Amino acid sequence: MKEYKPTIGLEIHIELKTKTKMFCSCLNDSDEKKPNFNVCPVCMGHPGTLPVINEEAVKKVIKTGLALNCQIPESSKFDRKNYFYPDLPKGYQISQYDKPLSVGGFLEIDGKKIRITRVHLEEDTGSLVHPEGQDFSLVDFNRAGIPLMELVTEPDITSAKEAKDFAEALHLILHYLDVSDADMEKGQMRVEVNISLEEKGKMGTKVEIKNLNSFRAVERGIEYEIKRQQEVLESGKEVLQETRGWDDVKGKTFSQREKEEAHDYRYFPEPDLSPLYFSKESVQKIKAEIPELPQQKTVRLKREYELSDKEAEILVYNKDFGEYFEKVISEFPPQLPREKLSRLIKLSSNYLISDLRGLLSGTSIRNEKFLITPDNFADFIVLIEKGTISSKIAKLVLSEMFKNGADPSNIVKEKKLTQISDSSEIEKVIKEVIENNPKAVEDYKSGKGNAFQFLVGQIMAKTKGKANPQMAGESLKKALTNL
Repeated sequence: MKEYKPTIGLEIHIELKTKTKMFCSCLNDSDEKKPNFNVCPVCMGHPGTLPVINEEAVKKVIKTGLALNCQIPESSKFDRKNYFYPDLPKGYQISQYDKPLSVGGFLEIDGKKIRITRVHLEEDTGSLVHPEGQDFSLVDFNRAGIPLMELVTEPDITSAKEAKDFAEALHLILHYLDVSDADMEKGQMRVEVNISLEEKGKMGTKVEIKNLNSFRAVERGIEYEIKRQQEVLESGKEVLQETRGWDDVKGKTFSQREKEEAHDYRYFPEPDLSPLYFSKESVQKIKAEIPELPQQKTVRLKREYELSDKEAEILVYNKDFGEYFEKVISEFPPQLPREKLSRLIKLSSNYLISDLRGLLSGTSIRNEKFLITPDNFADFIVLIEKGTISSKIAKLVLSEMFKNGADPSNIVKEKKLTQISDSSEIEKVIKEVIENNPKAVEDYKSGKGNAFQFLVGQIMAKTKGKANPQMAGESLKKALTNL
């Protein structure tokens, strides 16, 4: 088998989160179910209508470009991209060709810079509906004219995993910037892949895979296409330059059409829209709105709170969760001894990431039904750190807090869940456990380690989880030694 090096570039389309469409006042509502409802003569391409630029969409593209280390040119313009397709009402798409809004950026993935050629702005097309079993298609123009941001990378990607990681990192940045919901199931973020196989420095023929609508599809589609092109070349045939689709069920690409070249679109400046000019002050103002981004936040969380890579990753990936974590930590008095504060932070991280995340079951912490305030969660952590409640009781208390948003101290008091730390009370329970489990006692004496854990479990069961585990273990060991 010959050695082939995959050369991969991505084109990613993202529907922007704006109130109205790109060139008209129709609502930008991806959840609208009624076909052809959010439409007007402008986005339907009626003769005599004139487009008006959505200023908010322009700002969102510039903000994204700046976040991705792009340069913002002093001027930009819109162009007409001419082609015919049933869901393109005007017979052309208003896009950008030689003067995009953002150029020359990069996104770092695992220490490698993936260069970004451009981030430009255009309008989305409508969508085709293909009724099952019918020989016709229907057109819904609700999506036509929605602001669509397109990001194009240089062919710096060399593996399916790297492409998936890039798409995931970009998706997270879009959420932090709040420029798009980027819901791939709704088509708000669509990935297209350009891939060729290089052999001994000789570039191969480029093939495009269209509209991959999940990160898994990006990875699987590229893996399949690398294998397919390799088999074509090994058989002595040539790879055709074409556009291919992705069948997620069959796990394979399929031919759609021969790939058009840029000149086939007959680009020319949009005559109904004036060029755009940007001052350094206006760009700087947009830049000032960029929040702390995921990679920066990961570094800071690990430094400030001594979190592990995995803990930081979870808190950064779930933006709302990470913000909640920091609100909880802010409830602890900063003048606490560092050792104690570190314990509280570690407990907060553990219970948030494991127990609370489990209770949420994938729903957002922003959900109005989520009732645990940061200060109540902080009080809950303090109860654990002080030894007022055991880890087993903590799960019960947190569950109650999740159900009704109650104060943890009130829950502990009302349900009498305070941890038993009275040595005489624990010794009394130990005596009963030893008397009721003679076989386990004998097993312990004969060196069976599991017997000790069994007896500790009996103590915890007898006290309904309220016995101080450390004290119970020490007292039990002492009692068994004295037998």
